[in-house]
Amino acid sequence: MTVLVQETAPERASARVLARIAGVGTASSPTVYTQHEVLDTLGITDPKVRSVFLNSAIDRRHLTLPEPGPDGVRHPEPQGDLLDKHKRIALEMGAEALLACLEDSGHRLSDLAHLCCVTTTGFLTPGLSALLIKKLGIDRHCSRSDIVGMGCNAGLNALNVVNGWAVAHPGELAVVLCTEACSAAYALDSTMRTAVVNSLFGDGAAAVALVADDGTPSATGAGALDGLTSTPAPGGASGGTAGGPRILRFASCIVTDAVDAMRYDWDRDLGRFSFYLDPQIPYVVGAHAEIVVDRLLSGTGLRRSDIAQWLVHSGGKKVVDAVVVNLGLRRHDVRHTTGVLRDYGNLSSGSFLFSYQRLVREGVTRPGDYGVLMTMGPGSTLETALVQW
Repeated sequence: MTVLVQETAPERASARVLARIAGVGTASSPTVYTQHEVLDTLGITDPKVRSVFLNSAIDRRHLTLPEPGPDGVRHPEPQGDLLDKHKRIALEMGAEALLACLEDSGHRLSDLAHLCCVTTTGFLTPGLSALLIKKLGIDRHCSRSDIVGMGCNAGLNALNVVNGWAVAHPGELAVVLCTEACSAAYALDSTMRTAVVNSLFGDGAAAVALVADDGTPSATGAGALDGLTSTPAPGGASGGTAGGPRILRFASCIVTDAVDAMRYDWDRDLGRFSFYLDPQIPYVVGAHAEIVVDRLLSGTGLRRSDIAQWLVHSGGKKVVDAVVVNLGLRRHDVRHTTGVLRDYGNLSSGSFLFSYQRLVREGVTRPGDYGVLMTMGPGSTLETALVQW
């Protein structure tokens, strides 16, 4: 199996500028369904399909299903209506998550210098960043970027890029916004092919604010990370600038032999886009989790046992189980991952930020703690980041 591993590490120096997570905010679409309610609403009676829903470790999800027709049945929506749904829901949730993030970080809309929007559940031109700038009255000179179509891993891809922007613009506020209207990517049928997808995803948006040091390098000397270790700021585990973790480095792993194992492409039979998940995906992800994490920690002097906090994408029960087994983690290490999966399902690119928010609210991190963020998605790709409080 061909594996390509890419590492993005800041230059090694005894003193350097680092970006810090300054705040986080989340939002969801308004209507919540339990798994039983989804099955009953869609009229799914096949025992095998029902078992997929009911054995998913998901209790409830936020979804926006089509209204019943004159016959009382919820019919599949044409692709044009789904694109309209994506635009409406993604903008509504995105605006709410962005404003919540700014409040958490102690900033205002007028402070925003760069906005990066991430989505896979619909395509828009102009993109979500431009639409949100108009909707919220953000300064029209705000720098912006859009990452579209990268899938569930894209939140960390965006964080990597925006981290670079923040470091290049010390003291200026940047926000990564992941907004996924997964209800706009559903194929409403009762086949086994769509059962896994339809049992898994939910609507959600999450935003994370980054601010780099204001031009005066604040990292201390060598230490375990040979210049990557930063002086812990005063304060607790709040999402605010004083207590949020600094971003140290990133690492990626692309399993090119499994490039088609997760895909969102045109279904000629349905006349619309359709998401596909290969049943082997959990094992592909699990088998390569060690490779990318070991790459992330290579040269730092850190071992996996030194990582105090693990924030893993809520990709699904089997995916999370495979990561836990292959990395030798405890169930407690992924408590927020499984909690988000239980309460929201898979929220695609923003899932790991929902977990991060729960960790912040838990208030257990201490200055000096290391954390690993991990997402996975089409490619097949694993993305990781190393952070320190």
